[in-house]
Amino acid sequence: MKVGIAGTGAIGLTVARALDAGEIPGFTLTAISTRRAERAAEVNAALTTPVPVDDFAGLAAHCDVIIECLPPQLFPEIARPVLLAGKTLVVLSASQLLQQGDLVDLAEAHGGKIIVPSGAMLGLDAIKAAAVGRLTSVSMTTRKPVAGLIGAPYLVKNGIDLGGITEPVCIMSGSVSEIAREFPANVNVAAAISLAGLGPDLTKLEIWVDPKVTRNVHSVRVTSDSSDFTMSIEGRPSDDNPATGRITAQSVIALLRQMTATLRIGT
Repeated sequence: MKVGIAGTGAIGLTVARALDAGEIPGFTLTAISTRRAERAAEVNAALTTPVPVDDFAGLAAHCDVIIECLPPQLFPEIARPVLLAGKTLVVLSASQLLQQGDLVDLAEAHGGKIIVPSGAMLGLDAIKAAAVGRLTSVSMTTRKPVAGLIGAPYLVKNGIDLGGITEPVCIMSGSVSEIAREFPANVNVAAAISLAGLGPDLTKLEIWVDPKVTRNVHSVRVTSDSSDFTMSIEGRPSDDNPATGRITAQSVIALLRQMTATLRIGT
């Protein structure tokens, strides 16, 4: 299967290297898309076999699977041509699916597929299984270091200065829907949790800034008629970008491997 990568930051570059090294059987890196020509040159220099640099329409036309690793504002520009072409879109900007619910209908109408990898979260399989029965509640708490939230539009809009923070502070609490509108680039994990279970309107979220943590920490509590469980993950940053969790790119690689695997583990 031919793979295109839209966005070549830490996640896109890691997946590109894995494809280039033949670590994902059944898939070949066919093209990449970047906003800067110099970045495209850097990525191709890191590969043993350089690939063409294409625009979003080109990725949709020439690739079977397109991996979206873009800033949230660019998400519609890749999602719509890919789904109109009936291709498979692997989405990292999961929060954008909450704002553009028509994309599922668009994919269905044209034979496209939307796949959200587990990214920086664990336990999506357990939530999906519990949702087959009756979910009572799903709540999530995200703790981020100060550097992980500086410059977020919500903070800028409300004049919130994190410079003097010395103790953990809850920045916002509410439904995933509410918070995703204010933090479009910071709640992809919560969006995936909500889509796996109760939906974004009924999934509760708190975002904390914590000067005592150096990594993003996500904790989830689930109650249901089949089981009650809690889970927590503390992600290590990637080598290429301290703001991106290392496991996020690895989850994309694991997803692609599972798509062609003879033996599949988990839902």
